[in-house]
Amino acid sequence: MKTAAKLFILVFCLLAAVPGFAQQDRIPRGITPEDYYSFEFLTDPRISPDGKLIAYVVTKVDRTQNRRNSSIWMIATDGSRTPWQFTTSPQSANSPRWSPDGQSLAFLSTRPAAEPAATPAAGSATEQPRAQIYVLSMNGGEARRLTNLKNGVSNFQWSPDGNQLVLVSRSGPSDSRGEFKERSDVRHYKNTSYKYNDTGWFDDRRTHLWVVDVKSGGSPNAKQITEGNDWNDSDPQWSPEGTRIAFVSNRTGKEYEQNRNTDIWVISAEGGPLTKISDHDEADNSPRWSPDGKTIAFTGVVHQRDHAKIWLAPATGAAPSLLAVNNLDLIPSGLEWIDPNSLYFEAGVKGEDHLFRADLQKRAYEQITTGSRAVHNVDFNDRTKTMACAVNDFTHLDDLYVADLKGAKERKLTNLNDTLWKQFQLAEVERFTYKSADDWDVDGFLVKPVGWQDGKKYPMILSVHGGPAGQYGVDWYHEFQVYAAKGYAVLFTNPRGSTGYGQKFERGIEGEWGGKDYIDVMNGVDAALKRYPWIDEERLGVTGGSYGGFMTNWIVGHTNRFKAAVTLRSLSNFISDDGTRDGAYGHAPDFGGDIFDKFDLYWDRSPLKYAKNVKTPTLILHSDNDFRVPIEQGEQWFRALKHYGVTTEIVMFPRENHNLTRTGEPRHLVESLNWQLYWFDRFINGNSAAVPPDLK
Repeated sequence: MKTAAKLFILVFCLLAAVPGFAQQDRIPRGITPEDYYSFEFLTDPRISPDGKLIAYVVTKVDRTQNRRNSSIWMIATDGSRTPWQFTTSPQSANSPRWSPDGQSLAFLSTRPAAEPAATPAAGSATEQPRAQIYVLSMNGGEARRLTNLKNGVSNFQWSPDGNQLVLVSRSGPSDSRGEFKERSDVRHYKNTSYKYNDTGWFDDRRTHLWVVDVKSGGSPNAKQITEGNDWNDSDPQWSPEGTRIAFVSNRTGKEYEQNRNTDIWVISAEGGPLTKISDHDEADNSPRWSPDGKTIAFTGVVHQRDHAKIWLAPATGAAPSLLAVNNLDLIPSGLEWIDPNSLYFEAGVKGEDHLFRADLQKRAYEQITTGSRAVHNVDFNDRTKTMACAVNDFTHLDDLYVADLKGAKERKLTNLNDTLWKQFQLAEVERFTYKSADDWDVDGFLVKPVGWQDGKKYPMILSVHGGPAGQYGVDWYHEFQVYAAKGYAVLFTNPRGSTGYGQKFERGIEGEWGGKDYIDVMNGVDAALKRYPWIDEERLGVTGGSYGGFMTNWIVGHTNRFKAAVTLRSLSNFISDDGTRDGAYGHAPDFGGDIFDKFDLYWDRSPLKYAKNVKTPTLILHSDNDFRVPIEQGEQWFRALKHYGVTTEIVMFPRENHNLTRTGEPRHLVESLNWQLYWFDRFINGNSAAVPPDLK
C-alpha cells in the first residue's frame, strides 16, 4: 500500500475515534422506507393531578419480531428532569390514567398475571392474551393486575373518588360455553353487518360496561352494569359526584342492520334503568359532563352525512338538547369541559389540526393553537390551568408540548427522534391555492425533491388522499419524504369531499365521484406545472389509497398523462363493492340512492367500465383481509387491465386489512413503500433494471 494511502486511512481512523465525529460530520441523507424501523411514536399524554408530571406512551418497532412495542414514559412538566421509562415489561403497556390523588397510575397491558386467569374463552389455546388493567404505585414496586376478565378490557376511567373504575369489555352467549365443548367453526349470521375492517368477522360478543373496585379488583369483584346482544356500549364517563355514568349506545336493536342512531345514556354506577339524554335520529357521541354535573355536552348529527355539532342537554334527560355553539362548520372531536363556560375540542382545519375553545355563554368559538402543524391528543389540568398535547409537522413526528389553556407559554418537552433528524435531509412542503370546478378554491401542497437544484427538471408524483372525507396537510407523511429522497416532487391536494373546509365543500362530492372531484385534482396538476416549471410534465406518476385508489384508477382511465400508477386498496367496481364490503350500500348519500335504484350511475362511475382506455403501467397493492374495500376490487382491476393488454402487476399482502400503510405489520408497511418506489423507478425513470422487492 502506498504511503499516502496509509496516511489517509490513519488520519480517518483517528478522527473517527473522536466521540461524535461520525454522526456530526456525516452528510445528511434522504429518508428511506427502512427508516420506519427506527422511528419512535408518541401518543396519549396525561397530566398528573398536581400538574407536575406527564405520562405518555412511546411505541417502537421491533424489527426482528416484526411488531410494535409500547411502553409508558414520564417527564416533569417543568422540564427539570429528562424523561424516564415507567413500565418495563416485555409486553406492551398503553392507556396511562392517573388516580385522582396522583398516587398511582393505571394502564392496559397483556402481561401475564401471577395468578391463573379466569376461565379462558373457547379456543383459548390459540387466542392472543387479552389486555387487562394494571395499577402501579408512584412509590415503586410491581404493577398489580386489577382485572381478570375473560375478554379483556379496551377502555377504562377512574371514578372521581379513586375507589372504582368503569371499564369496557366484551361479553356474549358463547362465554358460557365450556372450554372443551365441541363446537362448529362455521360463521352464522342473521344481520346485514357481520364484519368490520379493523376487527374482522363478528362473533356474538358485544361491548358493555363494568364497574370494578380498585382495592379488591379481580373478576368476581367486577360488576357488569349494561348488557344486550343487539348493541354495544362505549365511552363511559363518570359524573363529577361519582354516582352516575354517561355512555354511548345504539339501543334501537338495529345496529347490525346499518342503523347509525347512537345516543347518549346515563346509568347509575350500581346499574339499573337508563336515562336517554340525546334526541337525534343520527349518531350522537362523546358525552362530557359539566363541572356541576347538571349538563352533558356531546357531538350529534341531525341529518345523514351532516357534520357533527356540539349539543348541550340536561343530565336528567328532562329537556331537548340545544346547540352549544352557533355557526360551527368544523368537525369537533376530543371534547373536554374545563370550567362552566369553556368547552374545548379538536378539529381539522384547512390542512392543519388544532385546538379550539367554545365559549358557552357567547355560543361562539375561538382557535387556541396555531401554526403549520397538527396538534392533537390534548389533555388538560384545570387545577394548574395547563394542557399537554402531541404535535407534529411535515418534517417531524409527534413530540410532547405543554402550554397554558390559552395556548400561550408553549414549551416542547421531548425530542424523540432528534438523533434521526440529524441524519436526514428532509423535504419541506409549500402550500398554494388554485381555482377548480364551480370556481372553488382548492388547496394544493408541493414537496420539492431532496437536493433540488435550479435549472434541472424533476419528475412528479401526484398523491390523492383517502376518504374522500379526510384531508392532506402539513403534518408528517413518511411516504412523501421517501418519494422526495428519491428525486421526485410530490403534489397532494384537498379536492371537494375533503374535510377541514366546511360541510358544503365536503358534501360537494355528492354525485361527483369521477366528476368535479376529478377536475379538482387535475386542475391541481395543471396549476403545479404552471407554478413550478422545473417539473417534467413528461415524467408524472399517480398514486393513492382507498378513495385515492379509486381516483388513481379513474385518472388512468380518463387520461394518458401519467407514466406510472400505483393504486392501493382501491375501488374499481361500485356494483360489487357495495355488496361485499363491511358497510353495505354505504354510497347511497353520494349517488342519490343505492345500487338497486341507481345501477347505471354506479356503473358509470366505476373505473372498471373504462379499463379499455387505460395505457398507464399500473401496480395494484391490496390486502387479503381488507373488509372496507375487499380484495376482489383489486383483482377485478388487475384482470381487466391484463385483458386489455396493460402492463400491470398485483401484490397481495397476507394478514393485512385496509389500514396496511398505517398500522400493518412493520415489514409489510416498509415493503409496500418499496413496491411503490420500484414501480415509479421502472416506469417514470425508465429504469429497466429495477428489481421488485420480493426478488432483492
